[in-house]
Amino acid sequence: MSEATIQGFRERILARQPLRIRGGGSKDFYGNTMSGDVLDTRAHTGIVNYEPSELVITAKAGTLLLDLKSALAERRQWLPFEPPEFAAGSTVGGMVAAGLSGPGRLAHGALRDYILGVTLMDGEGRVLKFGGEVMKNVAGFDVSRLMAGSLGSLGLLLEVSIKVLPVPVAEATVRIPMNERDALTAINRWAGQPLPITATAWLSDTLFVRLAGADAAVKAALPQVGAGGTAISAENAPWIALRDHAHAFFKGDAPLWRLALPTTSPALTLGTPLIEWGGGQRWLRGEHDANHLRALARSHGGHATRFRGGDPAIAAFAPLDPVTLRLHQELKRRFDPQGLFNPGRLF
Repeated sequence: MSEATIQGFRERILARQPLRIRGGGSKDFYGNTMSGDVLDTRAHTGIVNYEPSELVITAKAGTLLLDLKSALAERRQWLPFEPPEFAAGSTVGGMVAAGLSGPGRLAHGALRDYILGVTLMDGEGRVLKFGGEVMKNVAGFDVSRLMAGSLGSLGLLLEVSIKVLPVPVAEATVRIPMNERDALTAINRWAGQPLPITATAWLSDTLFVRLAGADAAVKAALPQVGAGGTAISAENAPWIALRDHAHAFFKGDAPLWRLALPTTSPALTLGTPLIEWGGGQRWLRGEHDANHLRALARSHGGHATRFRGGDPAIAAFAPLDPVTLRLHQELKRRFDPQGLFNPGRLF
């Protein structure tokens, strides 16, 4: 890593002024109101190490996510949690800090499950390394995962090592006319069967299902999953548009709420949602009473996030219980005792 760049970061931190860590700015909307002087990470870029045979890639935080994906695609590999980009300029550091996953979360797990190690600079200007580049190296592995979704509140990410996977050999998407309740029932029934379902999405009485994996497995599952439906081409499948919120559902200025619920939660009478992840992720548009929405989500064992838009006076994230809040506060004190990094953005 460039010593001059690292020293520049350290000097900014040791100046003891609040800092707003920023890469490409594609997720500026996410979280609470931002404050502090911008600390731009985009000069700290490049793939440090890539071992296709080991399924591991290490990149600097300012590396464009598009460049990382291109390097993986050349070797028929990918990020199976399908991180959203939202806009041009999305960086690897921003991807980890936001901790968001796309349609592949249903089958492959969340972004945090693929973080093997990180290098970061803490609030004292120290460069710290956690984890490694192989799954069996678990020294500090939990600390590495803490960076996923921390929105830059614990430290300045410098490098990250990520587990990757081969691109599936075969893929197919089917579109099935189905109401919300029937769709949730079908999705949960399929979840208990050995089917290669890697993504689902329901909207406007239409269920989309993606199958991926070995060619024989996909072909064998299609008649069972796609009965009464229509196969659609990859170009017409909604997955990229859903991943990057380019789908018509996400257009406009109406507030966007995200409900994270157990997949077995029933249909909720809250307007017309967009349902992903086998019922586990539900999007709502429009004005909603935050307290009511969060109480409803909590009653089903989940939580609600004001994902984009709406009244900035309403906390973006659901309040934490006292025990969890104390843990967050203690972590913040350990990594950022002066409270310099992205103050107030997370909680």
